[in-house]
Amino acid sequence: MKIAVASGKGGAGKTSVAVSLALAAERCVFVDCDVEEPNAFLFLNPQIEREDVATLPLPVVDESRCDFCKKCSEACQFNAIAVLPQKVLVFDKLCRGCGTCVYVCPEKAIYEVERGIGYVEVGRAEAVHFIAGRLNVGEALATSLIRQVKRRIPDDCAVVIDAPPGITCPVVEALKGVDFVLVVAESTPFGYHDFLLLEELLKELGIAYGVVENKVGLSRKSRVKEYCEREGIPLLMEIPYRFEFAQAYSRGIPLINADEELFYAFRELWEKLEELV
Repeated sequence: MKIAVASGKGGAGKTSVAVSLALAAERCVFVDCDVEEPNAFLFLNPQIEREDVATLPLPVVDESRCDFCKKCSEACQFNAIAVLPQKVLVFDKLCRGCGTCVYVCPEKAIYEVERGIGYVEVGRAEAVHFIAGRLNVGEALATSLIRQVKRRIPDDCAVVIDAPPGITCPVVEALKGVDFVLVVAESTPFGYHDFLLLEELLKELGIAYGVVENKVGLSRKSRVKEYCEREGIPLLMEIPYRFEFAQAYSRGIPLINADEELFYAFRELWEKLEELV
């Protein structure tokens, strides 16, 4: 069973819910795919057992063999190669490592070297198996790193994936292959708007989903609950807006450990997800 926790916007409480859900499961694999800003480790405090460099192949041009025919630059759909009259420029930040340029070069003047784009960390937080990606500062290839992070997920186990916020390409990559998406939403104007965008994406991808409404009471009108009732979307949990929850968050205490009612609520949420999936 693979459950992804997603939100239309940052700050909705996605990571808080994902961490608490993993702890409620007792034995599972937690995967932090929010590689541009991973912060689940602040709540789980895992013991990192292994850290591997994530790499992508980068083309290098041997200009002594190159005849500057421009076939490589014409084939590159990412515009990562520019061929000048007597020089070939490779823009490493644009390159996706697809290998097309190597394939089409008639003179075999292009070879590849590995370029680091980030790190994949593997560890354990008590009964939770922890996997996380950390993208290098300035890198734009979050999807490539997420793909490498997900390759480390063991087979035949319960999995909780903390997806990136929003509806961008990294989110789509994180949601590939999951059985169910738990959408964390809030009823603020921006939160509700971005929740609708994420819901539209999930419909397009054809992935089953349910909703957790966070910070209930912060807005005078519960737009998320009303929408779920109107559209027949499962509203699986409501988390009230309380100052003590914010205090616990600031101290790195997971929601499930911040309140006894939330402890039982997250255990019940996990049981509901098992039934749905």
